[in-house]
Amino acid sequence: MKIFLLFAIVLLSISFVNAQIKIDDDISPAMMNAKKGVYWALSNIPGKKAKIENDLIANDKLYSSVKLQKEVGGVKIESTGYSESISVTITVYRSYDSLKKEGYIKKIDELELE
Repeated sequence: MKIFLLFAIVLLSISFVNAQIKIDDDISPAMMNAKKGVYWALSNIPGKKAKIENDLIANDKLYSSVKLQKEVGGVKIESTGYSESISVTITVYRSYDSLKKEGYIKKIDELELE
């Protein structure tokens, strides 16, 4: 009886781990597409506009929907990555100082800070 109970516990543990691995494998492509959207937004911060939205599409396939919005002291980026029927959303807040230090923007205009 103890052997049967031990066998059942091991079997359930293995199936639980396999389910987690399957979910991770399904989420990973959507997460990568959301990251690509964040990288695109950081590389395309507008000088004058306060908000931009864009869809990243290739080969008739939607990979990411990106929204960038300037806020007081920085920017907010929201990127939703897609893979088959799964979507993952990443929200990133970056200050103007960190964007300047990392080379995404060259100067901080006084108008941007208001």
